[in-house]
Amino acid sequence: MTKSKSDGPGMMTLAEIKEFASFSAATQRYIRRSLDVAFDRKDAIALWSRDAVEATTIKAQHKFYDKLPDIRALIPVSSSIEDAEPFLTQLITVSAFDLGQSRLDGFAAYRFLYERLIGADARPWLPSAFCAAASMPHLQPERRKALLQSISEAAATAPGWSKRQPSFYPEWVEKVEADNSKAR
Repeated sequence: MTKSKSDGPGMMTLAEIKEFASFSAATQRYIRRSLDVAFDRKDAIALWSRDAVEATTIKAQHKFYDKLPDIRALIPVSSSIEDAEPFLTQLITVSAFDLGQSRLDGFAAYRFLYERLIGADARPWLPSAFCAAASMPHLQPERRKALLQSISEAAATAPGWSKRQPSFYPEWVEKVEADNSKAR
């Protein structure tokens, strides 16, 4: 039997787009901004900052995201605690920064962003990094509770993870004014 068309890369990309669309507008904005910061796609401060406070947080995000290449290089090849320590220590630190920005409203948004920031090989480690960062005291108790309740049992206890790299990396899209004269 041949593979169905629903298993193709286009359908997976469509599923990623639909997942992204399910996030709040603030979460979508933060994910796009974060990807611009991480991959130097655009001048994130010029594009995303609406005020001096936001410009300052983007500068701080740049400093935290400078660790991403090292984190990618440290992804453990085994489930050994010794192998995980240097990777998780840095991943939790960066994750705590992102969760502290109060724009990622749960594990799904966190996972979506971090699969793109770190790569598919980080998937097995994301639930533990998320739970550690979400339980840190710099977050208000209500926020910690909401974040920790957002991770499903299935995500926390998954027996295996896909090695497929994400294919949809959302970007800023300029608004285009509709030309109503052509519609007449």
